Amino acid sequence: MSAEDARHRAESSEARAAAVSGIQELMRRKEEIEAQIKANYDVLESQKGIGMNEPLVDCEGYPRADVDLYQVRTARHNIICLQNDHKAVMKQVEEALHQLHARDKEKQARDVAEAREEARSRSLGSNSPALPQAFAKVNSISPGSPASIAGLQVDDEIVEFGSVNTQNFQSLQNVGSVVQHSEGLQHYSSPEMTVPRDLQESCLQPGPPLGPGRDFLVLCGL
Repeated sequence: MSAEDARHRAESSEARAAAVSGIQELMRRKEEIEAQIKANYDVLESQKGIGMNEPLVDCEGYPRADVDLYQVRTARHNIICLQNDHKAVMKQVEEALHQLHARDKEKQARDVAEAREEARSRSLGSNSPALPQAFAKVNSISPGSPASIAGLQVDDEIVEFGSVNTQNFQSLQNVGSVVQHSEGLQHYSSPEMTVPRDLQESCLQPGPPLGPGRDFLVLCGL
């Protein structure tokens, strides 16, 4: 994960935490309003269960004497105001939950995309071709020899000499047979080598014989 991705994740987590905290505060406010509404309904219930719509005058049109008109009117007013506040808070809760769910959905989609990209990268890495296995190692190089001119170095590991490779190599006689038929050579530098090479792998092919008993390999390069 890059530093930019880590920063983005941290900011996203902080934003989500703030959103959740805001929703929790709204829910507390909602519960407080509901408690206040209930308390005012209890006042109405104590006034002979007069409720929100019962008339406050008797059959002759006079104010009722059996209830506390001031308490009833005050409770009714409070209930109406608190119900409006409750609707406003519930709308805020709904909007906040919608934003939170949208943010979570976006994060989930981003996490899935990142997981797929990571899995794809791992798959590509596991399918990368490995260096071929060597069957011989160069112990020494004569100065000025064709092998030296060709670019061979001490500790180079030979992975292919013409048609000879790890799968079919039995002895140096196989190599001698290939030399007689002027086949090619391919090698790569041993990981333990300390001298840097421009190419991790080089291709060598035989040139014309340079003399009795001399090898005749010259660099062709890849």
